[in-house]
Amino acid sequence: MFSTPVAEAFAALDAAVAGMTALEFDGMGVRARLEALDRLEAVRRRVTAASLLAVGSVRRCDTAELGSATAKVIADVVRISPAEARRRLRDAEQLQPRTTLTGEVLSPSLPATAKVWDGGLLDREHLRAIQKFVRDLPVDVHPAEVAKAESFLAEQATALRPDQLEVLAERVAATLNPDGRFSDEYRAAQRGFQWCGRQRPDGMSVGRLIATPELRAMLDAWLAKFAAPGMCNPDDHTPITTGEPTEGAVDADRRQHPQRQHDAVATLVRGQLGDPKLGQHNGLPVTVIATATVEQLCRGAGHAVTAGGSLLPMRDVIRMATHAWHYLAVFDTHTQRPIYLGRAKRIASPDQRIVLHATDRGCTAPGCDMPGYLCQTHHVEDWAHGGRTDVDRLTFACGPHHRLIRPGGWKTRKRRDGSTEWLPPPHIPLAGGTNTYHHPERMIPDDWGLAAD
Repeated sequence: MFSTPVAEAFAALDAAVAGMTALEFDGMGVRARLEALDRLEAVRRRVTAASLLAVGSVRRCDTAELGSATAKVIADVVRISPAEARRRLRDAEQLQPRTTLTGEVLSPSLPATAKVWDGGLLDREHLRAIQKFVRDLPVDVHPAEVAKAESFLAEQATALRPDQLEVLAERVAATLNPDGRFSDEYRAAQRGFQWCGRQRPDGMSVGRLIATPELRAMLDAWLAKFAAPGMCNPDDHTPITTGEPTEGAVDADRRQHPQRQHDAVATLVRGQLGDPKLGQHNGLPVTVIATATVEQLCRGAGHAVTAGGSLLPMRDVIRMATHAWHYLAVFDTHTQRPIYLGRAKRIASPDQRIVLHATDRGCTAPGCDMPGYLCQTHHVEDWAHGGRTDVDRLTFACGPHHRLIRPGGWKTRKRRDGSTEWLPPPHIPLAGGTNTYHHPERMIPDDWGLAAD
């Protein structure tokens, strides 16, 4: 509950916002409308700055008291994406005073930017431009030069649009690093690969790769051979993956260069998955795990769901299964496998994990998007207190959420429909419940006439 001063401040803010929304802007002249818009933008920025102060305050809370990762708690309470919550936490870390382990208070990482930000003079796009400028500078640029440039850009940001500020920041970066030299440490810190959002409606995915010089050189060598016309062509009855393509295969290849490179990378990965030399991941082979119903297989329609949370069209599942038995596991019933272990074993069996891939698909904590590949098996009733290792008493939980289940923390229980309900501790303002993230089809009304996969 809020203290009286905080409650009064929020009441005044609510009243002020209500008063502003009641104004008749259409009755004003053009100049007055634009001036009102400018004033409202300044107020919005100041409220955003105040919100970031609250984010920073939550960041300083004890993680054990929050009961979860700070970004996850903020995302759930405020109903923003975890990525946005992490961005706000990073912003708060850079724009607010820092405290050392000895209690010494230091200025913000971006002191000049923090000053104009708190004054409501910057938009988030201004902030992103300055953050990117500082982040992309080589590590060997002297800190005094970086501080001078940051102060200059913060001052200019109060008069420029964000796009104009970006152009200016690029010129300043070129001035500080005229030769464009970057250290090995800098390049290594930039490397990465990630998917850009979820799958598109057509099932395709877009990824972003920032490759080190070494990876670029290796990929270039691989693609020179396997992305050549006629090689690794999925349109061929038997794609050529060794030796040299025939003249007929080359002439019949109608793929574009990016398509050939995609197919070459797919061949590289396909040749590794399922290899026993890779060992196991969470007790299962390192391979694609896809779950589907017998009806979907018979109709050759619908989608299987992989343990990574992606949708795989049934025609692709069937095609993959024809040349690699380990790609597919179909469960009509689970009575033929030893998945009820009782108190005989504490660790879930591979069979049980596969069933959980089909039923849970990922972490069952509300709102968690962690796929099954990256989850642990959790006893809904604690093993130490008599819980059984039976598949209907197990569930998937990611590492961070699994660690939250402790005395005084989160609790779990099975509902009659087999789903797992998570119950938060009383001091966390969340309702708890089940996770629908991995089962969006369950939220679609039956009268829409859409078949749930």
